[in-house]
Amino acid sequence: MSRTATLLLAAFATATWGTTYAVTTELLPAGHPHFAALMRALPAGILAIAISRTLPRGSWWGRAFVLGALNIGAFFPLLFIAAERLPGGVAGAAAGVGPLAAILLGGLLLGERTRAAALAIAAAGAIGVALVALGPAAGLDPLGLVAALGGAGVMALGTVLTKRWGRPEGVSALAFAGWQLTAGGIVLLPIFLVFDSVPASVDAAGVAGYLWLALVGGVLAYTLWFRGVQRLPIAASGLLPTLSPLVAAALGLGLLGESFTLAQSAGFALAIAALVAGQLWAARPRRGALAPRPTPVAP
Repeated sequence: MSRTATLLLAAFATATWGTTYAVTTELLPAGHPHFAALMRALPAGILAIAISRTLPRGSWWGRAFVLGALNIGAFFPLLFIAAERLPGGVAGAAAGVGPLAAILLGGLLLGERTRAAALAIAAAGAIGVALVALGPAAGLDPLGLVAALGGAGVMALGTVLTKRWGRPEGVSALAFAGWQLTAGGIVLLPIFLVFDSVPASVDAAGVAGYLWLALVGGVLAYTLWFRGVQRLPIAASGLLPTLSPLVAAALGLGLLGESFTLAQSAGFALAIAALVAGQLWAARPRRGALAPRPTPVAP
């Protein structure tokens, strides 16, 4: 698969996560964020493992659990708490700092040189997302903001560790996603039992919402995302989650009756420009550098 195709599919994955806010507020039963997170992870993970018929081996039991705990077990409940307590754009505002955190962590954990240009591009994207999110109607609920910031942080760490550890040879991206979704679901189960409950009733819209989150936002998106993380430089893949809050804001504008000010429109344009600039910068050849060897992963 070409780099461009890998990039576009990974971008599609992060864009689908931006639908979480609209789906949560418009389709799912209110007041059950941990149940929504569990339904997005555990059934999807079991389905992916059943299809791939592949289980971890050796040290990958522990690694899959750590990655699942970060990318799924911690990220999902924080995401749904933010989605329930904040407007769509505001819930995604803190995700703008995720790319910046991923690039900084990439320097620490991957040994990649942290370049000023990459940091400047990520910072511009974060400013753009903040301008989009923090409009005049922004509801700055403290718990919601903490949850959104925490979600951005754990996703950045999970992304960098996924890049560092790669994927075992002979293991498909679907199986790799299934391991993490299942591990994350196991982490989420006690959280759900302590802090949440099963909704008293789920209508057809709720069923459709849970299916969308599990199959599209879960199995499909994470399969494409993990493939992209392993094949793309962290400076490129780390910026892609910027799409999530932008999609959330766009859905809020088009479907939920929210409106954009001039500053928000400028922020949207800035964030998109930073995302495009980041991909072009990451793809350019380095003067005097040898061609990097791709991370060995299964097809």
